[in-house]
Amino acid sequence: MSDTAADRTKDKESDREADGATDRKTRVTVLVALAANLVIAVAKAVGGLVAGSPALLSEAAHSVADSLNEVFLLAALRRSRRPADQRHPFGYGKERFFWSLLAAVGIFVMGACFSVFQGVEALRNGASETSTGYVVGLIVLAVSLIVEGVSLLRALHQVRAQGGGMEALRDPALRTVVAEDGTAVVGVTLAIIGMALHMITGEVVWEASASIAIGLLLGYVAYRLGRDARDQLIGEAVDPELGDRIRSLLAAEPEIDSVEALFTMRMGLDSTMVAARIDLVPGMDSERVEEVSMRIKESLGRAVSEAGEIFLDITDRPAEEAWKSPAATGERGGA
Repeated sequence: MSDTAADRTKDKESDREADGATDRKTRVTVLVALAANLVIAVAKAVGGLVAGSPALLSEAAHSVADSLNEVFLLAALRRSRRPADQRHPFGYGKERFFWSLLAAVGIFVMGACFSVFQGVEALRNGASETSTGYVVGLIVLAVSLIVEGVSLLRALHQVRAQGGGMEALRDPALRTVVAEDGTAVVGVTLAIIGMALHMITGEVVWEASASIAIGLLLGYVAYRLGRDARDQLIGEAVDPELGDRIRSLLAAEPEIDSVEALFTMRMGLDSTMVAARIDLVPGMDSERVEEVSMRIKESLGRAVSEAGEIFLDITDRPAEEAWKSPAATGERGGA
C-alpha cells in the first residue's frame, strides 16, 4: 500500500473512531430522553384518568409516542454502523434515516391524531374535573415540564458540543430528540395553560383547545421530520456549498480539462458517494489515465473525508450525451 493510501486509511480510521464517540454521546442523549418519557407517560396517564383531563391524556399519548420513537432511534444508532457486505456494498448508513422516518410516523399517529381526537371529544361531550383533579393534573404537568426541560438541555448540550447549528443537527437521531423534547416543553406548557383556564372559568373549551393545539403542533413536527427522512432515503445530494467545493477541487486538478457533470448522494450520516464525469487534457495514454484517475480519487478523498465512494467517468464525449452509470465504470474511493 502506498504512503498516500496508508495515510488515507489512517484518516478514515480516525474519522470512524470520532463518529463512534459521537454515537455513544447520542445514545446517552436518547437514553436520557427515553427514561424521562417513560416516567412522564405513566404519570400523565394516571393523572389524566384521575383528573379526567383531555389535555393531560393528550400529553400522555405524546410521551408514549416519544418513548416508542426513542426505541426506534436506538435501533438506528446500532444498525446504521454495520459494515458493508456483499448484499449492501455501500453499507447500512441509510438505516438511520429509515428508523427516523418511523419515528416521525409514530409522532403523527400516536401523538398528533390522539391529541386532536381528545380535544374534539371534549368539545362534543364536555369534561368535568374536580378540584382534586385539577391539583393532581397541574402537579403532574409541572413535574413533567421540569423533566422534559432537563432532557432538552441534555440534547442541546450535545448540539453545542458538536459545533452547534444545522451541521450538528444533521444526525437524524439527535435532531429527532431535540424536536421531541422541544415540542414536549411547548406541549406541556399549553396543557398547563389550558387546564388552568378550565379551572378558572369552568369552560372546557380552553382545555380542549389546548389538546387540539398540541395535536397540530405534533403533526407539524412529524411532517418536518418525515420530510427530512424521506429526502435522505430517496437520495439527497450534499449541501450546495460542499458540492461546489468538490467541483472546484476536481477542476483544480491539472490533468482535468473540464468537469462535465457531478452527482453526489448521502449514503449515511458521514458517508457520501461522489460520481463525476470528467474530460482529461488530451495526449494521455491508458496507463497514464489510470494513474491520474487513482491520484485524483486519493486527493479528493483526503480533502473531503466523508467522500467514502468516489467514481470517475473519464470521457471526451459531449456533455449532452446520456450519462453512463458510474457503478459500471467507477471504483471504490481510495482503491
